Amino acid sequence: MNTVVRILVMLAASAAAVWFINRSAGNTTPTETGPRLVASTQRSMGAEARLTAWTADEKAARSAFDDAFRELERLESLMSTWRAGSDLVRLNEAAGKQPVPVSQEVFDALRAARDFGDTTSGAFDVTFAALADVWKFDHDQDNKVPSAADIQQRLPLVGYKGLVLEASARTAYLPRAGMRAHLGGIGKGFAVDRMASLLRERGLTTFMIQFGGDMYMAGMPEARPWRVGIQDPRGEGNKSFATVELIDSAVSTSGDYERFFLKDGVRYHHIIDTRTGQPARGSRSVTIVADTSITADALSTGVFVMGPAEGMALIERLPNVEGVIVSDRNEVLVSSGLKGRLTILSPPTDASP
Repeated sequence: MNTVVRILVMLAASAAAVWFINRSAGNTTPTETGPRLVASTQRSMGAEARLTAWTADEKAARSAFDDAFRELERLESLMSTWRAGSDLVRLNEAAGKQPVPVSQEVFDALRAARDFGDTTSGAFDVTFAALADVWKFDHDQDNKVPSAADIQQRLPLVGYKGLVLEASARTAYLPRAGMRAHLGGIGKGFAVDRMASLLRERGLTTFMIQFGGDMYMAGMPEARPWRVGIQDPRGEGNKSFATVELIDSAVSTSGDYERFFLKDGVRYHHIIDTRTGQPARGSRSVTIVADTSITADALSTGVFVMGPAEGMALIERLPNVEGVIVSDRNEVLVSSGLKGRLTILSPPTDASP
């Protein structure tokens, strides 16, 4: 008789669930020498990072995990806007004064962020942080709607095209005092790609990295793809409304249900449209599938801000990028490359706001 084992890997704050189904015949309990799931977690950048490998060498996997977590800690020390002396803190403190030297990692992340700003026609903007203390959705969330005057005062300080990067000197510069860069929309994806590269260098071929709403799946556990569940934006808990099977792919989801508050029947959330200074409207969630996590991470935010029609048009134009959008009217838009690969379990919960 065939035995079916379902292993579910989920993070409470995540925007998606990931699992694979083991349909091996007979006893599926791993032997001492056979492959098994090995997992480890660590908190960083305000989210929980979980590494999972399907391997017969648990000791080697855990050693690789330790190296990956050390790399994650190193990247956070460079990219954090909370740690004194980090590259981002120094960059923001020097806004309007002078360029500052930054690490190669931060330079590469800022350059990628600027490129994604161009790709999304400004919908993804690494300088959104000038609005961060007007709209408070981090540890300081106060559930207050800022005045139009407060927002208008900050908008001139937002604009990714103002970010000056000099490759030869490896410096970054924000030309106006009060400008602030923040890698919150791209930093986790950058870190996931770095960890994936490190795990491969250490000999792991079948693994998953889950870091908040960003994920990367490598290989096929038991010769089957990883199965990704897309969260129902208005469903209870971590209910998934759809699944897709993926191999060697990155996934990122941005949603208006992650950090938000309701006031007078309106949902205010943390994904800000820097063109208006208001929470982006038109979508409830955007899930991007791409070759790299940095691409999936940045585009899930950028497409969310663009809105369903413009965002899906961009997805269809970009190579090796697919997406699923749940609109604010609860419509599900699926890119052409995912049709036939996406399984709708049930329609998303229809609830407002």
